[in-house]
Amino acid sequence: MKIDIHSHILPKEWPDLKKRYGYGGWVQLDHHCKGQAKMMKDGKVFRVIQENCWDPEVRIKEMDRSGVTVQVLSTVPVMFSYWAKPQDTLDLAQILNNDLASTVKKYPKRFIGLGTLPLQAPDLAVKEMHRCVNELGFPGVQIGSHVNEWDLNAPELYDIYAAAEKLNCCLFVHPWDMQIDGRMSKYWFPWLIGMPTETTIAICSMIMGGIFEKFPKLKVCFAHGGGAFPYTVGRISHGFNVRPDLCAMDNKVDPRKYLGSFYTDSLVHDRGALRLLTSVIGEDKVILGTDYPFPLGELEPGKLIDSMEDFDNKLKDKLKAGNALEFLGLSRKQFE
Repeated sequence: MKIDIHSHILPKEWPDLKKRYGYGGWVQLDHHCKGQAKMMKDGKVFRVIQENCWDPEVRIKEMDRSGVTVQVLSTVPVMFSYWAKPQDTLDLAQILNNDLASTVKKYPKRFIGLGTLPLQAPDLAVKEMHRCVNELGFPGVQIGSHVNEWDLNAPELYDIYAAAEKLNCCLFVHPWDMQIDGRMSKYWFPWLIGMPTETTIAICSMIMGGIFEKFPKLKVCFAHGGGAFPYTVGRISHGFNVRPDLCAMDNKVDPRKYLGSFYTDSLVHDRGALRLLTSVIGEDKVILGTDYPFPLGELEPGKLIDSMEDFDNKLKDKLKAGNALEFLGLSRKQFE
């Protein structure tokens, strides 16, 4: 069994958001030719996507070819729209969540949904989280690595974490809104360097901000193998201990103590990195994630895990399915 915790989906179409809300900055799909569409943002092409980004039947055919049993579906992060007016972001989140729920309902043994929330308005986000879990049947939500000027330790987000604990709603943290100008404007740096940096900031913010102390039942998974964190945790811990005046202001617990308290996906593209990841984060805390259907993802799902000669079959099964089920609070029988 293979369960992919990290895959993105969009509706085939949605309303003209500039007309709907009265201002720009939104993403629209331009189906310029059969099987492809341009993601347009204020008249500029953001990304060209193929039909596997919106057509569940195309996805299932590709899943069958690559041996993926279940995809955990979440929106493309550019759709988070935390910058917008809260009521408009809520409206868009509901459009995306309702479309996602209909896909999961149609193919319940192949897809699991993670909703999206208007995090810039925590009161609205909590209400939509309740709807995602109680009405739409999602086991969790995807959130960005920061919310405008708030990092994930922001007190404004505490009510969201409290609700997630109460609802047993897991959080999948995906980097977004990376710096794209200046020194980051070349060589695809926002995606190659900016995304891992965003994820590392998100992990350190939650640890040093005391989020895992305040909300010990919170289930969190970070994308892209936890960014640079697994490799730099020694530096982070050392800095925490030699400069507590700068690092231990909000939480007195060494960051190392939280290893094993959160999950990451497996998307690291390198055997040595995956070996380190499972050693540092924990064999029970790493989950197969591919970033399907985008080119920076693992194009042959589970190939890296299967290539690990020093991983026994029990560990490989944990990484490919067991840890995902534990994180999501679901049983294997639901998908057999």
